[in-house]
Amino acid sequence: MATKKRKTKEISVEERLRTLYKLQMYLSDIDRIRTLRGELPLEVADLDDEIAGLGTRVSKFELDLKEMEANITQQKMKIETSKAKIERYNTQLENVRNNKEFDHLTKEVEFETLEIELAEKRTREFTQKQKEIKAQIEEATAQLNEKKIDLDHKQKELDDIVSETKANEEKIREKAKKVEASIEPRLVTAFRRIRKNARNGLGIVPIQRGACGGCFNKIPPQRQMDIKLGKKVIVCEYCGRIMIDPEIAGIKE
Repeated sequence: MATKKRKTKEISVEERLRTLYKLQMYLSDIDRIRTLRGELPLEVADLDDEIAGLGTRVSKFELDLKEMEANITQQKMKIETSKAKIERYNTQLENVRNNKEFDHLTKEVEFETLEIELAEKRTREFTQKQKEIKAQIEEATAQLNEKKIDLDHKQKELDDIVSETKANEEKIREKAKKVEASIEPRLVTAFRRIRKNARNGLGIVPIQRGACGGCFNKIPPQRQMDIKLGKKVIVCEYCGRIMIDPEIAGIKE
């Protein structure tokens, strides 16, 4: 145990920073793979939702269509009923005995004639509505079939990417574990905490043109010199990320 502690102390801060930056590179690669894989499942889920919604829409249209068919049948039955009544009333008019009875039967004929006209008007309206619903069913069904084809393509693409990236991710993860094992636990813990709070997952960043590579705030000249010397771990006073000199990180500007 004592030997391990001495070995840790022998590693310079510059080497620790370089190793930590290497770990960041591996972890960033893993983040990119997860992001790539993470977008496709969302697209697949969205398509699933769209397909379910279109399926519900088609089902509703089909119910509306059945309702229109029932309404048309009902109106046709009303027309036939009114026609039968008119025929009966006309027969009775041939045998009326007084004006009162004549007026009553005449009004009944007029009423049933109006009922036929109303039923015919409603039949035309329901028939037009029926045509519109059929057109909507055709449109929604076409969209549904199109989305199903899209889903098949996206699902296959997702399966292929998961298959390809999973193996690659495992390889990078193994490399990251080896690098992490060579860094003192306390520094790794601090680095992971910073990474967790950083929006882009960067816990250590190189300085760029005199500014922090994470939040791009300017760094005072003396602090830049301290970072360049690599004698101590320095964090950005604005975003809290660990900063490293590009040369120490092995970045060619």
